[in-house]
Amino acid sequence: MLERQAQQTGFLWSLPSSAANEPSHITHKPLLKSPYKMAVVDGKSLAEFDEIVKNASSSLVVVHFWAEWAPQCAQMNDVMAELAKEHLQVKFVKVEAEAVPEISERYEVVAVPTFIFIKNQQKIDRLDGAHAPELTKKVQTLASAAVLPSTTAAAAPKEDLNSRLKKLVNSAPVMLFMKGTPETPRCGFSRKMIDLLSGQKVRFSYFNILADDEVRQGLKTFSNWPTFPQLYTNGELLGGLDIIKEMAESGDLATALPKTETLEDRLKTLINKGQVTLFMKGNRQEPRCGFSKQIIGILNDTSVQYETFDILQDDEVRQGLKKFSNWPTYPQLYVKGELIGGLDIVKELKESGELESILQNGQ
Repeated sequence: MLERQAQQTGFLWSLPSSAANEPSHITHKPLLKSPYKMAVVDGKSLAEFDEIVKNASSSLVVVHFWAEWAPQCAQMNDVMAELAKEHLQVKFVKVEAEAVPEISERYEVVAVPTFIFIKNQQKIDRLDGAHAPELTKKVQTLASAAVLPSTTAAAAPKEDLNSRLKKLVNSAPVMLFMKGTPETPRCGFSRKMIDLLSGQKVRFSYFNILADDEVRQGLKTFSNWPTFPQLYTNGELLGGLDIIKEMAESGDLATALPKTETLEDRLKTLINKGQVTLFMKGNRQEPRCGFSKQIIGILNDTSVQYETFDILQDDEVRQGLKKFSNWPTYPQLYVKGELIGGLDIVKELKESGELESILQNGQ
């Protein structure tokens, strides 16, 4: 297996010694001395994967959930290989999402590529999509935090950090800085804050401070507020958990939060945004599941213009549209605000010759 991996990665130290036709200038180095041994490993079974994570102990583990049919996954595998050369203390693992569904289900992986970051056998962050710069940044941040917690925060000039924090607090009308995510809060205070906001039926964005120590430390000084979670509205600090609890009890919180349209109204707007609209995982350039890829291929074979909406970027829409349309799966195709159906129905319409005329009626 080591020889096969060496041929894939191009490291001369572990090429087969029997390669008689090699150029004379190549020198074979001892296999065990190379720092790149097993740089990227395959998690081919749940037991094998668990053993890899367990042996990594407190080191960072980066897991790439990929699929052979997705070209962007191959590109991200190349990125992983390069990162493995730079971060020798990090364990990089590839898991074929559809081949080992037990692992995919454990980490709620529903599309590829998806990256899960693990320390001490616990998930600490994730990245959805083929975003090489973001993957590089997360690896650098999380790996550095494991060795030198203060390195990341000290690396950037204060002016640059303040500029970044200002953009973050203004990135959404309601912005929550918390430990973990709304789906998996990683402290009791963050969990209670999520419950309070859910009770207000307000849409909000969030930032996981555990994934970026620079933001975590810098925001304390920026806001002059030493603890988390922190809630911002229109770029201004509203407060931490105690203040938000008091405001909720007094009724002031509803007034302080920006008014937003209901989810139903938002969904109606979205399905009528284009004459033909496809709700899918990913977009037409980068479908992120096999079903979405198939339906994009069918639509591209027609002469009809259509809009797409990536449900992976908005969980509120993803969950809400299932109930709104009474259709539990994706992709979903709409024409003039009316649901046509999912992949199976679109396939049937194509085979019967009806699809083109239905789509044309939406133009």
